[in-house]
Amino acid sequence: MKPLDRKIYLASKSPRRRELLRQIGVEFELLMLRNDTVRGPDVTEEALDDESPADYVARVANEKAEFAWNMVHHRRMKIRPVLAADTTVTIDGKILGKPASQAEAIAMLEKLSGRTHQVLTSVAVHYTDLAEQITQVSDVRFATLSAASIKAYCATSEPYDKAGGYGIQGLAALFVEHIEGSHSGIMGLPLYETANMLRRAGIPLA
Repeated sequence: MKPLDRKIYLASKSPRRRELLRQIGVEFELLMLRNDTVRGPDVTEEALDDESPADYVARVANEKAEFAWNMVHHRRMKIRPVLAADTTVTIDGKILGKPASQAEAIAMLEKLSGRTHQVLTSVAVHYTDLAEQITQVSDVRFATLSAASIKAYCATSEPYDKAGGYGIQGLAALFVEHIEGSHSGIMGLPLYETANMLRRAGIPLA
């Protein structure tokens, strides 16, 4: 079944994902999931015990898409494809989430300095009888960072809403020696894979 219009629902608060969807001409309506409420978040982003980074990011993306799809039906909204995504950074098999403090951000960047880490972005699309999910993995190698450059970066607002404590689309681009994978995936939405999934959901793209 093809959507009645060209729009999708985007179940994400990320401004980077909005920018990336606009880049490929996808129209969307935001469908915001709650994070901090008395009843708790709509979808928890806490990793389960012994959950691998790949399993974690896929589970969270799928749960967000499923919750948002059910919300569309519960609220009797116009039926459109729902897209959700989740991004995590991992090194040495450990998940690096969003730093809660400057000290935590500094510790993350010290861990990434001079080494290669992985950025995993999982994308899920739900629509009528379609429920697809794919995880894209990129390798990112950082230069060796001085204590001064780490401290200066962490004094900005940039690290604190991003997995791993940095954003490749911002000042942290200066830290990156090499990437292998998807630049847009590192930002939070791998466009090649996302476009293919949306086409299968009936969204016309070039």
